[in-house]
Amino acid sequence: MKFSRLASCAERVARRGGRLAKIEALAELLAELDPDLVGPSVQMLAGELPGGKIGVGFATVRAARKEAHPSGETGTISIRELLETFEAIRGESGAGSKQRRVDRLSALFGRGTEAERDFLGRLLVGELRQGALTGLMIEAIARAAEVDPAGVRRAVMISGRLDEVAVAALQDGGAGLDRFRVEVFRPLQPMLASPAETPDAVFERIAEERLALEVKIDGARVQVHRHEDQVRIYSRQLHDVTHAAPELFELALRTAATRWIADGETFAVRADGSVHPFQTTMRRFGRSRDVDRLRGRLPLETRFFDLLLLGDEELIDEPLEARWNRLEELFPDHQAPRWRPPDSGSVQELYDEALERGHEGLMAKDLDSTYAAGSRGFQWLKIKPAHTLDLVVLAVEKGSGRRSGWLSNLHLGAFDPDTGGFVMLGKTFKGLTDDMLRWQTEHLGALETQVENGFIHHVRPELVVEIAYSNLQESPQYPAGIALRFARVKAHRPDRDAASATTIAEVRERFASEHGREPGNVPGTRSATDPASTDDGEHAE
Repeated sequence: MKFSRLASCAERVARRGGRLAKIEALAELLAELDPDLVGPSVQMLAGELPGGKIGVGFATVRAARKEAHPSGETGTISIRELLETFEAIRGESGAGSKQRRVDRLSALFGRGTEAERDFLGRLLVGELRQGALTGLMIEAIARAAEVDPAGVRRAVMISGRLDEVAVAALQDGGAGLDRFRVEVFRPLQPMLASPAETPDAVFERIAEERLALEVKIDGARVQVHRHEDQVRIYSRQLHDVTHAAPELFELALRTAATRWIADGETFAVRADGSVHPFQTTMRRFGRSRDVDRLRGRLPLETRFFDLLLLGDEELIDEPLEARWNRLEELFPDHQAPRWRPPDSGSVQELYDEALERGHEGLMAKDLDSTYAAGSRGFQWLKIKPAHTLDLVVLAVEKGSGRRSGWLSNLHLGAFDPDTGGFVMLGKTFKGLTDDMLRWQTEHLGALETQVENGFIHHVRPELVVEIAYSNLQESPQYPAGIALRFARVKAHRPDRDAASATTIAEVRERFASEHGREPGNVPGTRSATDPASTDDGEHAE
């Protein structure tokens, strides 16, 4: 099959239109694909590079598009040829390898249609965000394979892999879907929580008599699997991080049961038992060497809050209360602190107490909730304070999927009074309603100074935006050495002058306060800010 067929289907799905028409377009494409192309094609439609990263980023793609010249063979690239080129680029190394990557990509761009070039460019830099695609693809797989969508949905929840589920459904129908079971050493997508702005807000979603609270610890999410003497530890992104947490490995081997899967939070602790900030904990997971030395300096503790498998019994469809009872049997001394609040007033008291002890806040959970792997619903709620900054928009990126036609992802900077410029701290597209997207597209379009790579619109630094975020973390990616974590837009503030925005000095003061450091012991500015100038690596939000 030609790549143009896939790219045109993606373009059609990205356009705003009827849901049924989008599902039909995807189903038709899936039915036409050769069996060995189903998985890679589903990955690309979802914005994933088949086989993982290939070692290119903004700079390489920008150079390749600049050097590309129409070859007269527009629209002749096959999907199989595209995949072979990705593998060839992935294998490039040594002197001149960067230019060879550019040359290979340039040849593809030169032969591509406009839709192919746009799709390929966004795919390579991680900007093919198809927000609603998973739901659409589940329906499309079911239609193409003539199976029940509920079976496809459950298989995706358990495996977290649309591509594998599509292959199984199209090859073997319902029997293929039945093979997706909760299995040891096959990590599940974690169940996620929605935010609650205040402690009182939880009662809008969860009945008081079915409400339970847990401390929200600022650690690293882990999913631990054990079978006999084998233990594997997986991160929130489902990466194997077993080597980095020997304390957790040893804890897992001490349980009486020998086959189970548990969900929890691991965190670095100080000598007095208090919890280090998230960024400090992540130092334990960022290195493959010196684990023993780091273990001595930053020992890990773990608290479990869910049990997904015990023996041969799948527990994800059991109510949370039943799962907690089984968890208590397995880990009586390593569970997240939890309560059944006697009244609504006690929720606020427990929340205040959690913050005083240095925790992030509270989790509110419905005792009747099943474990919805990979889902962010309202049966689990997170209650934690949101910090805000007034930042200035330095650039904005074209939206995709249902945001196609709008300017969406904002590049955000703090004011530097010493230079009169702005220092970039991160990007976000979260929190934007359709009305906000419509307004900022019009407003920022009028401020545009140049367009880079076809989708990064640099703008005059005039628009102030109120940004909520969970905390600040060290980041080598940005000039300040500091980045926002879980940033979202609260409001556009055209009433504020850019020079009155939060200064980089204020940001550094907040960082020092959050991390318990002296004001002089914080990351410093490396260079003047360029909103889109990052290392030639994968784009990060």
